[in-house]
Amino acid sequence: MPAILKRRPWLLAAAVAVTFCLGACSGFSERTRGALSAITPYKVEVVQGNFVSKEQVEALKPGMSRQQVREILGTSLLTDVFHKDRWDYVFTIKRQGVEPQERRLTVFFKGELLDRFEGDSMPSEEEFVATLDTRKKSGKVPQLEASEEELKKFTPKQDSKKADDDTATAANLPPLPAAYPPLESAR
Repeated sequence: MPAILKRRPWLLAAAVAVTFCLGACSGFSERTRGALSAITPYKVEVVQGNFVSKEQVEALKPGMSRQQVREILGTSLLTDVFHKDRWDYVFTIKRQGVEPQERRLTVFFKGELLDRFEGDSMPSEEEFVATLDTRKKSGKVPQLEASEEELKKFTPKQDSKKADDDTATAANLPPLPAAYPPLESAR
């Protein structure tokens, strides 16, 4: 045995432990690796900018004032110091399991009046809301009504003797009081 191992016996134990740990790592099967790759971390939903709908774009008309445009579209996300007659509306959304969306609309002014606008084709509000729903759709609508035959399966079956006993027991009970005492005492 080397002299260093005689002076430091824990070094041998550490080397053996490291060897076993490295051997265990290579022991993962393909099935285990596949299961581990299916686990994905949670990703935060990121929404930035102003959503501009098709209806809002259709409401824009050349000759509108800056205030009228602001009332329809909201305050622009980007205003350039060097281009005072240009407003940029940018909208991005990044969600887990859904392709990232990015839409742009640029509004140009001449002085205080709207000159023109250009950008991506915008979805209607209804179309946009539909893209937000990421639940899986099965396509099969469950039956919500039961037929008479199905309802008969759930009706309790009573024999006539037991039914007579139940009515006799109900007849022997004292009548219910006309009023009940208050839950809390009056102060």
